[in-house]
Amino acid sequence: MFTGIVEELGEVVAVEDLGDASRFRLRGPVVTEDAKHGDSIAVNGVCLTVVDTADGAFTADVMAETLNRSSLGALAPGSRVNLERPMALGGRLGGHLVQGHVDGTGTIVGRTPAEHWEIVKIALPAALSRYVVEKGSITVDGVSLTVVEAADDYFTISLIPTTLALTTLGIKQAGDPVNLEVDVLAKYVERLLGRGSADAADLHDIDEIKEMDR
Repeated sequence: MFTGIVEELGEVVAVEDLGDASRFRLRGPVVTEDAKHGDSIAVNGVCLTVVDTADGAFTADVMAETLNRSSLGALAPGSRVNLERPMALGGRLGGHLVQGHVDGTGTIVGRTPAEHWEIVKIALPAALSRYVVEKGSITVDGVSLTVVEAADDYFTISLIPTTLALTTLGIKQAGDPVNLEVDVLAKYVERLLGRGSADAADLHDIDEIKEMDR
């Protein structure tokens, strides 16, 4: 589990094509300081498993499902990436609960700079828009952010100078893809409400059968 508070702006060192997967080598001396084989590190919001570490870098394998569902397939040597280690039990929850399970990708539509912050507009898939609400939480490239405006096909976020300077969101431009993870609580609520409706329908059918038996 992560919090969406990026610890380090890392860099892709190498990408090896494995056919139905890819092996990434990523530089991140902060996140690899205490990392070992089998640990998790979020890369642009995608939870990856550490294969090995050496000289401030780590290796991770990325399967086809992840490459297809996220923007990691577009990374190349030299690409900058947001890195975060999992939250330690008992630590501070600085952002919100982030699983590192990307729901889909969005596209930066435009950027509107202000004196001390910047508004970024991001187009998102229609299937995800119902989970995005004004003042709710969303994870963009692994960064926990608050939604400013929520529409059917886009949302906006406001970025402070720290986020602009220390994450990939400060350098991405219109047309660039970003990984999106919606608030998992919204998905659970939807599932439970849907199950509740189904249960109610089942009970109604049972009552009708009982009435017919009489």
